Formats: sequence, C-alpha cells, structure tokens
Amino acid sequence: MHRRTLLASALAAAAAFSLTACNSDDGKPTAEVSGGTAAKPIVTLDSPLEKPDLVLTDTSGKKYDLLEKTKGHPTLIYFGYTNCPDVCPLTMANIAVAVKQLPQAERKDLRVVFVTSDPERDTPAALKKWLGGIDKDFTGLTGKFDTIQAGARSVNIGIEKPVKKKNGDVVSTHGAQVLLSSPKDDKIHWMGMQEATSDNYTKALPKIVKGQNP
Repeated sequence: MHRRTLLASALAAAAAFSLTACNSDDGKPTAEVSGGTAAKPIVTLDSPLEKPDLVLTDTSGKKYDLLEKTKGHPTLIYFGYTNCPDVCPLTMANIAVAVKQLPQAERKDLRVVFVTSDPERDTPAALKKWLGGIDKDFTGLTGKFDTIQAGARSVNIGIEKPVKKKNGDVVSTHGAQVLLSSPKDDKIHWMGMQEATSDNYTKALPKIVKGQNP
C-alpha cells in the first residue's frame, strides 16, 4: 500500500512539471511532452492541491472569480490555448464527450474551466467561439499573462509566454494535465494525464462529481 502511494505521488509530480510545446501555424507540435508518462490516465494525488486563486475575465467580458464561482462544485481546470493544433482541442473534446454522459443535474453542477495560456490572442470573443464548438457550457477565461502563469504555477502546471519565431510561427508551451477538484472540500484530488481518453473521463466523472476516487 505504501509503495503504491509513493508511486502515485511520483507520477503526479513528474506529470505536473511536464510541458508540451505547440506550434500554432504549421499544425504540428514542436516538441514532445517530457517528464515521462503515467501508469494511469487519471491519477489520485497523495496530497490535494488548493485550486488556483484567479480572478480573470470570462467570455462575456465579465469578471470571474474562480474560487467563488466554483465553490462547492466539482470542477475541471485546464490551461491551454485556442490556436493549439492538437493537445488542447483533443483534451477538451474528450471531456465534452464524457460530460454529456452525466445526468442533467450533475452536468449542471459541474464546472469545466479553460484558462488560456495565450491571452494576447485569446480574447473573450475568441474563447467563446472556440469553446462554443466544443461545449457552450464550458467557461473560458483570459486576462494578464503574468496572473495566469502565477495561478498555473500554484498548482504545479508550467506555462511559458508564447514566442513568435522569425518565420512567423507562434510557439506556446503549457502543461497538458487536467486538474479535477472535489465538491466536498474544493481541493484538487485528481489529475488527468495527457493520455486520458474520453472513455477514461466517462468512467471517472460519475465518481469525481460525488467527490469519490475514480
């Protein structure tokens, strides 16, 4: 039992610091995800994390206090950007498929929050259009990059400021993990790895929305 706990902790720690770099113009990733792969697509953290204390702007242009708006609700948080060619849209689509399998009451209670790592291009309007093609009930947030980066780092998710290369390509580097919090204590108890599929989330969400280990 002790060895399994240590393994889960090690995997979560390695995954939390892994980054994926995406080139938004040529449609191909510019770097492989580092930090190793997890044995399980959804990991239970040995030590729960506090949700990031972020006050940003939602797709309606209104202030969104993440802690206040998600308090008491099962919550999924993902840091990414709308011009991402592969990882971000696939991750959010996998979550959307799983959410649609939940009963209506649980879907209404659930909060899915997408925080941009590229706020210069991801305006409220851009986020609204992009998320509208995935699930219109998902929340998109933007704001100052430094604020977003600090919030991501508080939960061990690394993001770097997008860099424009000489050929005009824009490279954005961001963590590829989904943070999942319990409605019981508002803490992050689970982490979805990049390898997690829609089936993995479909199986896990019914328990997570109740605050149970998947």
